[in-house]
Parts: sequence; structure tokens; C-alpha cells
Amino acid sequence: MEKNNENSNQLTPGPPFGKLGDLRIIFMGTPDFAVASLIKLVQAGCNIIAVITAPDKAAGRGLQLQQSDVKKYAIEKGLQVLQPEKLKNPGFLNQLQALHADLQVVVAFRMLPELVWNMPPMGTINLHGSLLPQYRGAAPINWAIINGEKETGVTTFKLQQEIDTGNILLSENILIGDDETAGELHDRMKEIGAALLLKTVKGVAEGNMHELVQDRSAGSELKHAPKLTTETSRINWNKPMNEVHNLVRGLDASNAAFTFLNDKKLKVYKARVNETFKPAGDPGTIDTDKKKFLKFACSDGYLSILELQLEGKKKMGVEDFLRGYRF
Repeated sequence: MEKNNENSNQLTPGPPFGKLGDLRIIFMGTPDFAVASLIKLVQAGCNIIAVITAPDKAAGRGLQLQQSDVKKYAIEKGLQVLQPEKLKNPGFLNQLQALHADLQVVVAFRMLPELVWNMPPMGTINLHGSLLPQYRGAAPINWAIINGEKETGVTTFKLQQEIDTGNILLSENILIGDDETAGELHDRMKEIGAALLLKTVKGVAEGNMHELVQDRSAGSELKHAPKLTTETSRINWNKPMNEVHNLVRGLDASNAAFTFLNDKKLKVYKARVNETFKPAGDPGTIDTDKKKFLKFACSDGYLSILELQLEGKKKMGVEDFLRGYRF
């Protein structure tokens, strides 16, 4: 359910600007998640005067320079693209100033210095993948699933100095399926977020977008979404099976949950809880028929592995793995 915030912390909206197409907008973003928002703005007739994205990076076996997903789309649409190495570089700041943007929009980009986010007269809007103030940080989609949340959402807000603390504009709730993965939620959220962002930009242009000051008194009640690390991804079999399952589905291909099998790293991409049988051995004990199932004991049950990748091997289903593995 979409929310246009109304309470005592609400600030008076700014004056109307005019038509949506008259607003000079700079878009900032890099990955696929941001492309959905850029597409939505372009299709709505927004005047995107420039797109700022990450510099091209060498990747793959041949270390060929790879363009960001946002850059590929921007070039396809003939939009001006800027790729600064450093956002405080005087040359880049001069380019930015010369564009005379009315508004900046940020989706899945890096932290902006105040010199950048405070430059346009109408400020800078950010789209975030959670219901702020919950899950501030770099990985809100992942942590919501890892923590077993049943609901999350998207929020548009005005950038301020501290990360993800700016005044909220709009938010929309999103239910999380019991077996939904971070990748699946990501793909749903980018479309829902893009629609919410467009509605926000329209509201800013029309002068009817209220700002809601985030509650800074919540303190320890807030859940955070820090960057994922190798330690985050390591499976602790002493935990309940539902917690381990949430970890597996809350991570993604680039940072999958893992354990070890005969001293080799075993990545687990897909699994399911097995409540029928209680573990006969200690947490981490393996049970398998060497043909169709492979499961690990947790503190209160088994986690059945469905898709995995052993160090040095390709990603595969459990039956294919068991046909070629010798215990």
C-alpha cells in the first residue's frame, strides 16, 4: 500500500514548478536495478539532461571494458553520460554546475558529497529498497530476507548528510514470499520502485509532495543493512533451519551462502527446510542417499540442498552433483 505521509513531522511542500517535461533532471545510477527507474522517467517524458554512472570496468576473461547497465540504456536513448572517477573532482563539479539541473534523482549509486546532492535548487531524490527508517544501508533487500521479514517496501526521500536519513516523500509496502529469494524480490522491487519514483517526481513538479522528517528517536529498534561480507555468507549450522534457509535465499549469486565439504568450499544457492525428520547427528552432519538428496543438520531440523556449486566445479542441481561426487 502506497503512503503519502501525513503527521506532525510533515513539512510544507515547495511551490509548483510546472509541467513534468520542463523539469531539468540529472539521473544517477549504475546497475540493472536503476535502469527500470530511468526507463520509467524517460517514457513519461521527463527531461533527462544527463546521466551519471560508474566508470567502465575491466571484467571477464579478456578483461574487456564493460559499461554499466545504466550507461548502455542511456547511450541507446542518446542521453549525455558522465562517468567521474571522483565526485569531488573540480572538473566534474564544473560540468555538473554547467548543466543547471533543477532536480537530481539517484537510484543504486554511490554516496554523494554535499557539494553534489545540494547543488540543484530542488535538491536530490533517492529511491531506497526498504521502508525507511528501517534497513538503512547498502543491502536492504538482502537483510530483510536474511532476517526473516514478511514485509518490506520502497521509499523515496530527499538526500541529506547522513546516509538514508533524509526526509521521506513516498513509500510503498511489498510482501515477501516464504521462499522468495533476494533476486526475485529485487526484480519485483525495481519495477514497483520505478513507479513510485515517477509519482514522486511528478509530485515535486506539481508542488504537492509533502516531506516527512524521519524519526531519529527509534535508536536500537532500527534494523540496519550493511554491506554483505564473506563472514555474513558463511553458514552456521548451529542455527535453526529456518534461519539458515533465510540466509541462503537472502544472498545472491555474487555472494552466495557457503559451507565446506571435505575442505572444499561449497556454495548453496537454493535449499528448503525439511521439518519431517529431526537430526540424528550434530549440526553440520551430512545425510544423503548419494542419488537424490543431500541435507545438512541444523539445530532443529535438516536443510535440504537443491542447487549448489563445489569449489572448482560449475553450478548445478543436487542430483547432477551427486551423480559425479564420491563421498
